[in-house]
Amino acid sequence: MDDDWRDDRIGSALKGRNPAVMRRLRAGFAVIGDVQFLPGYSVLLTDDPAAQRLSDLPRDRRTAFLADMDRLGEAVERACRQADPAFRRVNLEILGNTDGFLHAHVWPRFDWEPADLVRLPVWLYPRDHWTDPRHALGPRHDALRDAIGGELDRLAG
Repeated sequence: MDDDWRDDRIGSALKGRNPAVMRRLRAGFAVIGDVQFLPGYSVLLTDDPAAQRLSDLPRDRRTAFLADMDRLGEAVERACRQADPAFRRVNLEILGNTDGFLHAHVWPRFDWEPADLVRLPVWLYPRDHWTDPRHALGPRHDALRDAIGGELDRLAG
């Protein structure tokens, strides 16, 4: 599969061509993050390509999106807690400052993070954490990805 899915993450997810999708949820797609310097980083993408912000959705879709964000957050929390005893919490964020489509970030946080960064927003991590190939999503993340997907399934129950 070529990389053009990154140019239209929502459209490619709707067409079943976004390889980062873990699960289809009620109002969006749970995807594993492109970078994994904090293992388990995930994103909730809206399923409405026209939505740039939460307020672009009708109230019932907003509520569904936020419920999906909660579900993905809990799934990441459960999977990361099981995978790493140093797991401490999950940060949930809807920002939209770089990508102009509605999405929510789910960041697991760990006790092994550098002391000067562990209590700060993830966005203050040095630039090389975002671009270093050793932090790129790859096959070594498959087990955690599968664990998050399994938790999403259990939480749907």
